Amino acid sequence: MANNPLTELRTFGQSIWYDNIRRDLIESGGFKRLIDEDKMRGVTSNPSIFEKAIASSNDYDKQLMQVLSQGKRRAEEIFEELSIQDIQMAADIFKPVYDESDEEDGYISLEVSPLLSDQEEETVQAALDIFTRVDRPNIMIKVPATEAGIRAHERLIGMGIPINMTLIFSLECYEAVAKAYINGLKLLNDTGQPMGKVRSVASVFVSRIDTAVDPLILAKGDELKALAGKIAIANSKMIYQKFLTLFQTPDFLALKKLGAHVQRPLWGSTGTKNPNYSDVLYIEELIGPHTVNTAPPATIDAFRDHGKLRFSIEEDVPEAEAVLSKLKAGGIDLNTITKELQEAGVKAFADSYQNLLTAITQKKERLLDQHRMHYS
Repeated sequence: MANNPLTELRTFGQSIWYDNIRRDLIESGGFKRLIDEDKMRGVTSNPSIFEKAIASSNDYDKQLMQVLSQGKRRAEEIFEELSIQDIQMAADIFKPVYDESDEEDGYISLEVSPLLSDQEEETVQAALDIFTRVDRPNIMIKVPATEAGIRAHERLIGMGIPINMTLIFSLECYEAVAKAYINGLKLLNDTGQPMGKVRSVASVFVSRIDTAVDPLILAKGDELKALAGKIAIANSKMIYQKFLTLFQTPDFLALKKLGAHVQRPLWGSTGTKNPNYSDVLYIEELIGPHTVNTAPPATIDAFRDHGKLRFSIEEDVPEAEAVLSKLKAGGIDLNTITKELQEAGVKAFADSYQNLLTAITQKKERLLDQHRMHYS
């Protein structure tokens, strides 16, 4: 496709991933078109995405009946069967991207149960179970960046499991995740496994920060209003600077000589929620080497239509630092806000997961009733 800025992001060192998964996208050739026409490099999912896909369509009804015929009745079991098939089919479609990129891209992300966010051992076991059951090299297991999740992350990297650490909002949380990744590589090296076979991303959530902070800024009146709409980008730019620093330390460089790869920052939650801001703000302002941007369909469409390309991630770094300093001087504590955002994010995914299980139970009963009526 001519004049499609999505296809040019790779020349800036950034991969574009698709933040959505549905059975019809897989079966209709939608993912194949995204790869061919937009150079899409991967897919992310979460409980909210699966809730919408399964609860609001009939795409899964046939497989759901097959699962029921196998004697599986618990909603958790049914969801695992439905989601794993989606992930397997999507992974197969993206396998050529995985191969062509030397295993850097082409990943499909699937999250462990959000109900395990504060349980390290259970998270490790769930991640291993998912990775084994999906049985595809190009999947990433999503783990929330809670304290327990970060500890699980280190152990899983040490086992060679590709991990997408998610729900990162603060610089401090990002640093803890990146250090756990490097420690995990050391564990992996101790086992004698090849360092170059494990990949990971650190998913930094962006737009939700502006959504949370802007009302507090505007409540201060003229004092801080110039900062509105700037905090999320500034926060992400400082995280990128920390990424550059951490992956040039002697600890990591020694591992790099053995074949280790950096853990790329992934910009998530990049759909614009404030209609007063550009609908491609959180792509255009965060373009740079060794990064991923996973965007929802509407943002993908908008960037395809009118996105502008430039190396933006390292522009005006001193200004970004000054913006965050002014926010703090103005009495707004970003650390407290980002902690609350992570807690709210974990709860939102847990709520979506519970809603999903309820929707599956209701759909199961409806399909069974139809089945009984048909044979009656």
